[in-house]
Amino acid sequence: MLIDIVFPENNEDEFIKIAVKLGYNAICFAYKFDKSKNEKQKELIKEKQKNSELKLYLGILADFNEIGKAKNSSDLVLVQNSEKNREVLESGKADILFDLEAQNKRDFMHHRASGLNHILCTFAKKNDLKIGLSFSSILKSSDRHQLVGRMSQNIKLCRKYKVKMCIASFAKKPYEMRSPNDLMSLFETIGMHPKEAKDSFKAVFRKDEI
Repeated sequence: MLIDIVFPENNEDEFIKIAVKLGYNAICFAYKFDKSKNEKQKELIKEKQKNSELKLYLGILADFNEIGKAKNSSDLVLVQNSEKNREVLESGKADILFDLEAQNKRDFMHHRASGLNHILCTFAKKNDLKIGLSFSSILKSSDRHQLVGRMSQNIKLCRKYKVKMCIASFAKKPYEMRSPNDLMSLFETIGMHPKEAKDSFKAVFRKDEI
């Protein structure tokens, strides 16, 4: 299943149109946690599913304290990089932790401040929690060299400790999306093996498809 993760703002139809053109067969619309709004968004996705050739999913972007509630009303729970990364990985309740490379720290002399280490990888592996790598973050970064270097280090750590990775556009605008082949090629240049890049599209959910 070739699936992208995006953050729509009342432009779901545009995302669907672009996703079809790019060759996806599924898309996960991710919204910030808000119980009343999320229920309406869930109904919206059900309505759009009736006329869509894509498989549509509901994702919720949650803070650490919101994960439990978000999990009860969504297909996918995403958490963005924060000071609670260890707690997120240790609890194992979320599905994807992404943007770990967006650390407000300087890189060290012999390794990068990539937001990931062997202890965090151990928690991620144990709890089957995926590490998300965002194309949108690369696209918008003011220091791409640093960000890509950190991603490369995290890819190596995930490989070493057998942690599943998830690559997606994480786009906020439809034009920020890229085709699956483009994303796989990009992350291969950063350090993924071809099979890792391909498998990352299957690592969105805890099962291959829900």
